Order: sequence, then structure tokens, then C-alpha cells
Amino acid sequence: MLTKTFYLLPHNSCCLIAVASVPDLVSLLQFPFMQRAIAGAVLMGVLGGLLGSFVTLRQLSFFSHAVGHAALVGVVLGVLLQVNPTSMLLPFTLVFGVVVLYLIDQTDLGSDSVLSIVLSGALAIGVILTNLIQGYRGNLIGVLFGDILAIDSTDLILTFLVLIASSVFLLSTLRQQILLTLNLDVAKVQGVPVQLYRYGFVVLLSLAVAVAIKAVGVLLVNAFLVIPAATAKLMSHHFQHFLVMSMLVGAASSIIGILLSGAFNLASGPSIVLIQVFLFVIVFIWVKLYFKAA
Repeated sequence: MLTKTFYLLPHNSCCLIAVASVPDLVSLLQFPFMQRAIAGAVLMGVLGGLLGSFVTLRQLSFFSHAVGHAALVGVVLGVLLQVNPTSMLLPFTLVFGVVVLYLIDQTDLGSDSVLSIVLSGALAIGVILTNLIQGYRGNLIGVLFGDILAIDSTDLILTFLVLIASSVFLLSTLRQQILLTLNLDVAKVQGVPVQLYRYGFVVLLSLAVAVAIKAVGVLLVNAFLVIPAATAKLMSHHFQHFLVMSMLVGAASSIIGILLSGAFNLASGPSIVLIQVFLFVIVFIWVKLYFKAA
């Protein structure tokens, strides 16, 4: 009679499940931390797909990359001040995102130049502050690479609130958002409040980066936003379809990545991103072969 043995293995602040025989992925759902991880995966996948669609079309990938890396400063400040890093991370990324957009608007330099300068400075500050931390620094590894299996109820609530705010803001003004995305000058002529929408989107994007860092880490958070949208863009050029498919790819890849992580004792953040890359490659090959055959 074939038996299945599960071993609980420590991993950051939570634990992973290594399946010794045939992986029984359904059994993993019996664990509360896995249930929270699945819920978080759906919320973050939908949020990343929703915002990532606009990030990709508006060419803001480098912006979200800069905000994600600069968030390290907020986390380290929380550790140094002995407060919950999340309570420092959220306001820091929010202020950072708004300030960076303001600097881009107020200078004649290209946005990539401004982002490179700010990103380099923020990383330098983060590394210096990290050296000031006394004692154990292992929890910072989780910040770099993420651990969605360690999210708690507070993280789920914050992600849900950001998702609701993003959905209301973007979907209630979808026509204006599409016009702003496709042609900024035409949007201004049509009377669209361009600056309000730009800064509103940056606020939501910064908050989304902040809540996603615990799941996928500073180093991979940009991939969480960009890859699902890029995959969906290969499959559809109709904006509404593209938006829905981006959210579906984000949620599905997150769930598959978590199950892969739990079943084979892999890091959760990199597992999710690896699945996203795999799906992108599969879709890319399929699209190329389909159109070549057509």
C-alpha cells in the first residue's frame, strides 16, 4: 500500500511541505498557511495583472522596478526602528513613487535617466542601512526573494484593499485610462485630467509593489507585474480581452507556483516567477507557430 509522508521544513518565518512520495497537492490545502497563500496568490495575481496591463502599455516597467528596489530602504528602516517593516514599507513606497514621478515631470532628463539615478541612490542607502543592523539579518533574505507562504491575515486585507481601490479607479474610468495610455496629447485635448490619473495610478502601483514584496521579494516584484501582462499581450490585441487574460495569467501562475513550491520544497517567489516565464515562453512559441502556419 502506497503511503504519503509529509515533512514540515523550516523556511524563513513559515514552513514548506516536502512530499516524500507522490505529491498530493490537495492535501496541502489542509494547512492554514497554504490556504492563506492560495488566497494571497489569487488577489496578488489579479492585482498584478490589472496594474501590469497598464504598466506594460505605458512603458512603466522600469518605474515599478525602481520602486520595488527602493522599497528595501523602507524595510531596513522598519528593522532599525524596531517597528513592523510593513508599516514602514507602505508609506515609503508611496512617497517614493510620487516623488519620482514629480522629478520626472520637473526635469528635462529622460525618465530612464531619472529612474536610474534614484534607483542607484536608494539601493546605496539601503545597503548602508543594512550594515547598521545588529545581529541576525536572515529575515532580509525573505525581503529580497519573498515568501508567499508566510503572508498573514493583515497582508491579505491590505492586498484586497489595494485591489478594490485599483479596480474602482481604473475600471470606472476605463475609457479615459485607455485614451491616456494610447495617446497622451489626445487625452489632454479631450479634457481628461491627465495629471490626476497619472499620479493616481502611480500611488496604486506603489502600493501594489509594497504588498507584493512579501510574496515575491524585491528582486522579482517587477516580473510579477510585467510577465503576465506581456503574456496576455501576445494572445490578444483587444484591450478588454487583454486585461482579463492578464489577470487570469497572473492568478493562475501564482497558484501553480505556490503548489510547486510547497510540493517540492522550492522558494515560493522564484517558483511563481519561473512559472510565469514558462507560460510566456509556451505562449510565445504557440503564437509564432500559429501565425507561421496561418
